[in-house]
Amino acid sequence: MDATDVRRAVAAMVEVLEPAAGADWSVPAGPLEWSCRTTAAHVAHDLLGYAGQLTGLPQDGYLPFDLRVSEQAAPGEVLRVVTACGGLLACALAAADPGVRAWHWGPCDPAGFAAMGVAETLLHTHDITTGLGLPWRPDAEPSAGVLARLFPDAPPGEPAEVLLWCTGRGELDGRPRRTSWSWRAAVK
Repeated sequence: MDATDVRRAVAAMVEVLEPAAGADWSVPAGPLEWSCRTTAAHVAHDLLGYAGQLTGLPQDGYLPFDLRVSEQAAPGEVLRVVTACGGLLACALAAADPGVRAWHWGPCDPAGFAAMGVAETLLHTHDITTGLGLPWRPDAEPSAGVLARLFPDAPPGEPAEVLLWCTGRGELDGRPRRTSWSWRAAVK
């Protein structure tokens, strides 16, 4: 996965959510305890955090900075922050040497940061659309890319459904919903 995948995931998020910017984003984002607005701000936070890791190259933890989205920012403004942070991650990915490593629970390569950015964007877009009552599922291609990079032991099946199952957001072929999970971004 790479910068193009991040830009596409962010564009898909904005495309489905921007028309609903006038809705009540204080409702829970699907199965999460966070509101839809807080969840969108979380996506921006993670995208910026991954860009910082990739450019700062820490080897033993996260850089000590944080993104604060103004409490007064309306949903449409929060989506613009997501777009900006996605752009920063995409730029960092485009500039990164494929051989660099930065910390994310171990050494992570640029493709891992791209996959995590796509995963955060797709999964939380699903959470927000669920909370707002909008029908939406992640596309198969980016879901397959996330599964291949972050969930190498994922079972076979339609990629979006498998991704949702891997992250505790649904059942799959009679398999119970997961109550705990983690992805593997670190490389050896």
